[in-house]
Amino acid sequence: MKKSQIIILLTLIMLSFIAPGQAQIIVKVKPVKPKVVVVKPAPPAAGYVWVEGHWVVKNKQYVWKKGHWVKAKKHHRYVNGHWKRARGGWVWIPGRWRKV
Repeated sequence: MKKSQIIILLTLIMLSFIAPGQAQIIVKVKPVKPKVVVVKPAPPAAGYVWVEGHWVVKNKQYVWKKGHWVKAKKHHRYVNGHWKRARGGWVWIPGRWRKV
């Protein structure tokens, strides 16, 4: 097998490990955030961060996921997701941990 074929094969293998939940779908109109009263329960323990409700891709469409607690990552802060203008509409940029 040639070196270029090996590189292509390895690239395809790596791409197959991308989680389907990370898929981005472009929509012409941003979905409307559900109008609900957010009841934030007490954290399960010290060292947890509240993640606001956000959009996730499920069955090739955006669905709302309620806010929840996640264990904090040392030397990181959580940045909430947001809508970003994309060619042909809007795409949801998921929340992520940012190193501080």
